[in-house]
Amino acid sequence: MNHLISGIQQVGVGVKDLLEAGKWYRKNLGFDINIVDDNGTAEKMLKYTGGEPQNRHAVIALNLQGGGGLEVWQYKTREPQFADFEIQTGDLGIYITKIKSKCIDKAFEDFKSKGIKLLSEDIEQDLSGNKHFFFEDPYGNIFQIVHENSIFAGTKASNGGVLGAIVGVSDIEKAIKFYSEILGYDSVEYKETGKFKDFKSLKRGDHIFDRALLSHSKPRLGAFSKMLGVSQIELIKIHDIIPEKIYKGRYWGDPGFIQICFDVRNMKGLRDHCSNFGHPFTIDSNPEIYETGGKIFGMGDAAGHFTYIEDPDGTLIEFVETHKIPILKKLGWYLNLMKRKQHKALPDFMLKTLAWSRIK
Repeated sequence: MNHLISGIQQVGVGVKDLLEAGKWYRKNLGFDINIVDDNGTAEKMLKYTGGEPQNRHAVIALNLQGGGGLEVWQYKTREPQFADFEIQTGDLGIYITKIKSKCIDKAFEDFKSKGIKLLSEDIEQDLSGNKHFFFEDPYGNIFQIVHENSIFAGTKASNGGVLGAIVGVSDIEKAIKFYSEILGYDSVEYKETGKFKDFKSLKRGDHIFDRALLSHSKPRLGAFSKMLGVSQIELIKIHDIIPEKIYKGRYWGDPGFIQICFDVRNMKGLRDHCSNFGHPFTIDSNPEIYETGGKIFGMGDAAGHFTYIEDPDGTLIEFVETHKIPILKKLGWYLNLMKRKQHKALPDFMLKTLAWSRIK
């Protein structure tokens, strides 16, 4: 059985105060459905946490308009460490998270009225003519609102969930190969080298860049594919400057965009696929499960199997095979995803029941 990638499940964002940040993302970006809320110990991530288990609080929140969620993440046993240099355009790693909006003009005015720090003076256009603008949250993280017509369900928010990310790389061709072969981004929407008008509002955005926007030519399949929807990865490589690694000298989970996480099925098939292309798992929460069907990993009220790989520059990519999620915790109603055909999407009405857990 071949593996399946259903879309971007979430982008991780490390913060210093989870309750404050979670409230900000909920109020301003519409991520108001918490499907995971877990205080626990990150004991499977020793490679990226100094070789020691670390206590943390993590919340995965969704926007019902569709797209990926945000995993808001805070260390509890150590002081979160910010980068000791100014992170700028072209540095290696996840520099910007893309958020989709069907009504981008309304979103721009909405964000302006809320006093959100807009980096773009007006709505810009990318190299394909698609509208977008940049803004910064109160914690120094940069987001890009991108026009995208598809939504899963209507909400009051002027934007939906995560559409993708802008990732700094050191070799554009090597990165395109990785994101195409491993993650299925097989369509190059554009690929150019130069100075770009719509980057001028970003720190160091006036330099020369290689720039490539990747998408997937076929619709994603799987249980959450309708809700996660389309996604894109934009790769940028700066010229004439040696970029810094965004997480240089820091731990996974420290402030900033931690990882891009993909919802998958058939982790064994994916493990073989990644190894065959020279990118073996660096973390595996359940290495015994392939042979013995060992215990699944629990995270709050959800459970599943997670793994990590690194892109050619060390940017973390997470895979999660979800086994169960809560639909209505008060009634003990959980959805067991392992009893379903892996290509089959969940019915819309079932996914919309997640709104019953909305935090107002």
